[in-house]
Amino acid sequence: MKEKITDYNGLFITQRADPYIMKHTDGYYYFTASVPSFDRIILRRSKTIEGLKEAEEVTIWRAHERGIMGAHIWAPEIHYLDGKWYIYFAAGETENIWNIRPYVLESKEENPCTGNWIELGMMQPSDDDEFSFRAFSLDATVFEHKGKRYYVWAEKVGVGKQISNLYISEMETPNKLKTVQVLLTTPDYDWERKGFWVNEGPAILKGNGKLFLTYSASATDENYCMGMLEIDEKEDILDPRAWKKSRYPVLKTAEEKGIFGPGHNSFVKAEDGVTDLCIYHARPYKGYIGGALSDPNRHAMIMKVEWVDGAPTFTY
Repeated sequence: MKEKITDYNGLFITQRADPYIMKHTDGYYYFTASVPSFDRIILRRSKTIEGLKEAEEVTIWRAHERGIMGAHIWAPEIHYLDGKWYIYFAAGETENIWNIRPYVLESKEENPCTGNWIELGMMQPSDDDEFSFRAFSLDATVFEHKGKRYYVWAEKVGVGKQISNLYISEMETPNKLKTVQVLLTTPDYDWERKGFWVNEGPAILKGNGKLFLTYSASATDENYCMGMLEIDEKEDILDPRAWKKSRYPVLKTAEEKGIFGPGHNSFVKAEDGVTDLCIYHARPYKGYIGGALSDPNRHAMIMKVEWVDGAPTFTY
């Protein structure tokens, strides 16, 4: 049975930003995302991607009333590692909402939508690293390659007008890093510096002997867009010189199609096990209603990834 998406690049799930979908060995697709209130983590599951639209949405965790993990619950991802479920997300403190750090939840239950979740606290840096997660850190993703597991995240540096870079480390356990952080990319180009200097929202896609890492850049209005890095699968993943960065964005606003600020994507295989799908969010209009964080209308959307000359392309 092949996956049937009724409306590529149309509204998939409304008011769900930073969308993440994974397919588990139990045959279910799992969906999570940021909600406009930024106060909880939700999950949906369905045997089909299309079915996620109408699937029951359950809240599996709520923000603390005080202290850490009390505000700005952002960009959750769900992963199944070493026989357990993990959710990686960012959160601020109730008393300091901009003290954003990465946190981890764990569940041993078969069904993560109904299972019990425990808090593992903040993601732990390696024993040799004094700098990871010392500043505003968010948007973590996890991937495996050649028997090793890697963690990629965004972290701000500098003072005043801070810069958001992407870093990578090998993982020792699901909630601890093994190696010191390595800078993968910083906002070098003009299209990464509109409104804010930002590289964030990493996602990994494998194909044709390479790893492709997409990321989002600039402010979260119509300037938000996707860039891409690539590396040969034989290269050292932790060597930043081995990664090649695309000079121009690979996905950006298409005003004529009513798609503004596409970004913060994830990838998943369709039901045929072959077709790659890009799950991303965008707004249906330019600018914001209210403000960047108060505007709830970043909607989850789906794009079919086309492969051209050995590389993924993203076209509406």
